[in-house]
Amino acid sequence: MDKRQTRRMSREHKTMEAMISIYCRGHHGKTENRLCFECKALVAYAHQRLDRCPFQENKTTCANCPVHCYNADIREKVRGVMRYAGPRMVYLHPLLALLHFVDGFRKNQQRLSRP
Repeated sequence: MDKRQTRRMSREHKTMEAMISIYCRGHHGKTENRLCFECKALVAYAHQRLDRCPFQENKTTCANCPVHCYNADIREKVRGVMRYAGPRMVYLHPLLALLHFVDGFRKNQQRLSRP
């Protein structure tokens, strides 16, 4: 993670890690601190995409974003992770869940310029 990373983006990283951890524990039987290889790769990919997000601090949730930066296969995988982990986040990570819910109402304030 970049030292210059904003609090908002740092929270996005934590939320993705928490959701993937919940999913991995439920589907692959791994403990919270030990993810399977597939889920570790998904976390790394999500972090990379978040670091390159053009909206950064002004970003909404990925589901409401006009730019789809995940490739189609991984986007479908992340949807499955979120469908499974989302309801469980309320009990396991209530503050992250609440803030993620609120972020869904954000509007991307930055417009992307098209060449």
